[in-house]
Amino acid sequence: MARRSDALVGPNPDLSPGRPDHHHRDIHGGTARAAVFGVSDGLVSNVSLILGVAGAQSTGGIVRLAGLAGLISGAVSMAAGEYVSMQAQRELLERELDVERRALARRPHVEQVELAHIYEARGVAPDVARELASHMMRDPDLALETHAREELGIDPNALGSPRGAAIWSFLAFALGALIPLLPWLFFDGGGATLTSVVLGAVAAVSVGVLLARFTDRPRWRSGVRQVLIAMVAAGVTYAVGSVVGVSV
Repeated sequence: MARRSDALVGPNPDLSPGRPDHHHRDIHGGTARAAVFGVSDGLVSNVSLILGVAGAQSTGGIVRLAGLAGLISGAVSMAAGEYVSMQAQRELLERELDVERRALARRPHVEQVELAHIYEARGVAPDVARELASHMMRDPDLALETHAREELGIDPNALGSPRGAAIWSFLAFALGALIPLLPWLFFDGGGATLTSVVLGAVAAVSVGVLLARFTDRPRWRSGVRQVLIAMVAAGVTYAVGSVVGVSV
């Protein structure tokens, strides 16, 4: 008769776990997402704004003022929006966890049976499923974490940091928005406009490559996509500015 440990391990108990040959990035916290997309949003929005104002034949001072206003207002808006959205999501998840916590306290047997049924639905043998569920229910914290993962698909210890996401979003947007503004801090005219275009294109490629590293997609495709997005947006605003013009 096979020992219980053999039954749980499987048909080949000689295989011992070694070091994992791969690892996963933490994509649930929100800070990495806020940083990457903050840079992209800051770059696209401010290069569009700067070139739109420059296309209206504005003076260098007006372009600088518009670029700085776009940088500050955009960074604040991004940070506030990221904080509010992540805080709302966190509060919603915490509410669901409270519901599950109360259910575990009031009817632990029902929750244990429910967990066993989940394991059975995934192909675990009924007796093994019941034993696993019984083991998970012995520790209240482990029981809550297990039910949260299996029923809600969330990790109670990784709900995200609204404050961290807001800070990273603010800094990243400001960095992206600063890049096309840099030339206008030192000179103006056609040279500053051309330099903004070149810096924007280089930064867009860099953002695309960074996104490709996160997603393991072809770098050239991601880079070209980011450049096209930035250049189309900037081209439209530049054309609108050239048509509308400005009176000084």
